[in-house]
Parts: sequence; C-alpha cells; structure tokens
Amino acid sequence: MPQREFALIGLGRFGSSVARTLYEAGCSVLGVDRNPARVQAMADHATHVVEADATDEEVLRSLGLRNFDVVVVSVGTQLEASVLITLMLKEMGCPYVVAKASSELHGKVLQRTGADRVVFPERDMGVRVARSLITENVVDLIELTPDVSIVEFAAGGQLVGRSLRELHLRARYGVTVLAVRRGSRVMVPPPAEEKIRAGDVLVAVGANRDLERVEALAAGG
Repeated sequence: MPQREFALIGLGRFGSSVARTLYEAGCSVLGVDRNPARVQAMADHATHVVEADATDEEVLRSLGLRNFDVVVVSVGTQLEASVLITLMLKEMGCPYVVAKASSELHGKVLQRTGADRVVFPERDMGVRVARSLITENVVDLIELTPDVSIVEFAAGGQLVGRSLRELHLRARYGVTVLAVRRGSRVMVPPPAEEKIRAGDVLVAVGANRDLERVEALAAGG
C-alpha cells in the first residue's frame, strides 16, 4: 500500500494530536501553523512542519496541498479563517478536506463551503470512547473517512505467536499493519517474520468492517 499523505493546518491541541497519531502510524504528515512555538514543538512529530499563514491563497498553493490525500483544517475557534481556508482548498482541487468545527452553526457553514467531513472534537471523542468500551482490546482510533480508520489495538487471541506473514491480514482482510508497539520499542514498518507477542499493540489501517474482523481475532474470536 503506498504511503498516504496528510496535511494538518493548525497545530493546536486537536491538530497536533491528529498529526502525531498519523505520523506514529507511519504516514507522511505535513504540519502548517503560523505560530513558531507550535511549529517548533511538532518538529519531531511530523514529516515536515512549515510556519506559514494558511489564509494566504498563494501560501496554500505553494505547499502543493492539492496533491495530499487528506487535508485537515484545525485553526481553533477562528470561524472566518477555517471557512476561508476550506473554501480555498476545495477550489484548488484538494480531494478530501476535513474541517474542525467549534459549534453546530460553524459546522453547517463549513459543510456549505465544501468540507468533505466536519468534525466536532468533543463529540467525536465520545464516539472513540464508546467504541473502545464496546471493543475491549481497542486502545485508540482515528477515523480517516467515515468508512476507513487507523486503529491501535492490543494483540491477543489468534494473533499471538504468529508472524504477520503467517497471518496474511492484508490478503485475507484488507487490513495493513503499519506499526507494532512493544513496550517502548516501535517497529515501523514491522518485519513480516516478527512473531506477535501478548501485550503488543498493533497499529492498523483499513475499512472499519475489516478492522472489526481483525479485532475479533485479537480478542480471541
């Protein structure tokens, strides 16, 4: 699977969290913020970080954002700025724009502006917590689209003692393991012959329905 490319505009609490999660999962991540302190703080947690004013159309075009798979607009509570940036991104041909909203009204404006998906961090966090409660071995989850997610889950059940080559998760289920975390060690990408151990945490990407099937294997189903 070719490496997917993501751009995060706005590196506050939400944007930096999304950027870190994607980067740690082995994705290519570009971070953009006008605040030099935020840019410096993310220097080791993204593929590239740029200090720039994303409300400037020439800046957006110079970054080549139309070539990214997903662009996430997370510029705090600045309704006018987020709407302007979302509009410009769609006009320049970005295929999938996710925009963070601070209120229902903000969300409606972003949708009408062309955002492919609008997220409400507090509400979406509730969805993540709920899913983690339903599926006990899920450690964390981030939705890339309504149907595709990156999931961290604890290895167990039928996965333990078998290598990724033996499991054939991509061929059988359409799920790609991006990384394996074992204590403080993170294997990115994980060696195909590495046997999964109890206590390992797998970071995988795939369609939600396929991820649920693998999660069931990890739970012993």
